[in-house]
Amino acid sequence: MALDPELLKILACPVCKTPVAFATEESALVCAKCGRRYAVKDDIPNMLPEEAAPPEG
Repeated sequence: MALDPELLKILACPVCKTPVAFATEESALVCAKCGRRYAVKDDIPNMLPEEAAPPEG
């Protein structure tokens, strides 16, 4: 599964407004700043902060 590169260019973390990157191994969008992970299911990202996985570590 891969997200549209044009979509990735405009997506940002709704909490800290930092760009996100697609992590293929966990099928999630990961925020570069705060580390929240937003699940991607059927090529649709779930960008709801209350449903994001917390930062690792």
